Amino acid sequence: MKEPAVSADPTQVLAFETDCHIFDGCGFPAPGLHSFLFEPLWGDADSNVYFNKTMLLALLGSIIVVGFFWAAFRKPKVVPGKLQMVAEAGYDFIRRGVVYETIGKKEGEKYVPLVVSLFFFIWMMNLWSIVPLAQFPVTAIISYPAVLALIVYVLWVSLTFKRHGFVGAFKNFTGYDKSLGAVLPLSMTIEFFSNLLVRPFTHAVRLFANMFAGHTLLLLFTIATWYLLNGIGIAYAGVSFIMVLVMTAFELFVQALQAYVFVLLTCSFIQGALAEHH
Repeated sequence: MKEPAVSADPTQVLAFETDCHIFDGCGFPAPGLHSFLFEPLWGDADSNVYFNKTMLLALLGSIIVVGFFWAAFRKPKVVPGKLQMVAEAGYDFIRRGVVYETIGKKEGEKYVPLVVSLFFFIWMMNLWSIVPLAQFPVTAIISYPAVLALIVYVLWVSLTFKRHGFVGAFKNFTGYDKSLGAVLPLSMTIEFFSNLLVRPFTHAVRLFANMFAGHTLLLLFTIATWYLLNGIGIAYAGVSFIMVLVMTAFELFVQALQAYVFVLLTCSFIQGALAEHH
């Protein structure tokens, strides 16, 4: 029997070998954690000082987002061109549809640049999943959503203390309500851990888990399409390829949706920090 085609080295970029097909005596090279690990392009992974594919995609994504808006607004016109019109539509959608609707125009205006930046950066990181040669969503690596969630968390906590002071912030975090009577201590404890520990965790994991799962499904059907290209398996390979197209279209929707949900929650946290506690 031929050995499974998955490489024994967990840092290999490829999730499968190109010479493995059904009926060849090799097992199906299912995607796994090895599909999310990449060899360093520079440096040494053992020393934790290195530069790999996901870092390159994050850097390129940042350059693309900054470059797009710079090109669109460097010479703004009263009658916008096509590029400026697209940039304005995206900017205005987040400003009015997310920030103003959640925080309000007066309080929210100062946070528009942050929220717009977060949305387009996350969206670009997600879009790498369906870009040829890249074909990997950066946000499927937990460290990236975790850092973004940490930025929002620090902003939310600092705003809460700045607006309400120490006592007011404590009431805000714990949901203090003296009308609860005897259950108030239990309620405050639950709210405290929920707000300060669970909330930032779920904010990061929601984005990470969706992109991780979506990329795994895309890999599964892509590998299956190639694996089935042998003998009678070709008929099933066609079905698998259709699923690749369906999942790609679905991923396009999920990628934008997850960026939207992340910034919507961000605005919700900011609004909660600014709101008066009763």
